Amino acid sequence: VNLIDYRTLEGILPDVVGSGTIAELTSLRQANEGDAARDVWIARTAELEIDVRSAVADGMQRQYRRMHDVLSGVPAFVTFGNADDPKLLRDHLPASATYVDGDVVTIDGWTIGFVGGGIPKVGSSGEVSHEEMRRKLGTIGAVDVLCTHVPPDLPMLAEDVVAGSVKASVPVLDYIDEHQPRFHFFGDVHQPRAVSMSRGRTLCRNVGYFRATGRAVEFGR
Repeated sequence: VNLIDYRTLEGILPDVVGSGTIAELTSLRQANEGDAARDVWIARTAELEIDVRSAVADGMQRQYRRMHDVLSGVPAFVTFGNADDPKLLRDHLPASATYVDGDVVTIDGWTIGFVGGGIPKVGSSGEVSHEEMRRKLGTIGAVDVLCTHVPPDLPMLAEDVVAGSVKASVPVLDYIDEHQPRFHFFGDVHQPRAVSMSRGRTLCRNVGYFRATGRAVEFGR
């Protein structure tokens, strides 16, 4: 789901609380004023005469219904990110799509491991603890391609230069160092300092954010 696109200030949260509030929060986060950003969020949402949580949930339902329509009839493997509600996501998948988390599938001879979830940050339903992330990575073992939502703990890949946030996973980096998959594909960071870099023999590539271009990354031999 698109809660906030910091590039355009579009998404569910701007629709609910207003783009002006989101712009103010973004400026505070970029200035490393996290406490002030939380205070602004509490104050602005208290002024609204709506149930913010319910309004956000309604927006997520609408986006998941659109996802269902787009994926209907398309063979797909889907995992979740930090902004997702994993149960809602599963419930809205069409029959042609398979939900994967801590699973390995083989596609055209490549073993591909999928591990969903975002790092613990604000308590959203799509976040998982570092311990749980490490456990799930352990269940997939060595694979040719690792697919996660979160980037590894490498500043060039984990820092968002617009949102002013860092979304780094030490367990993912440890997995890469231990198993050296040929590729690691991830998303989460919308405006990274770098789109890709190598770690040993592993090419780490941010493939998850394509709202700006409308072009997904094609992968094959």
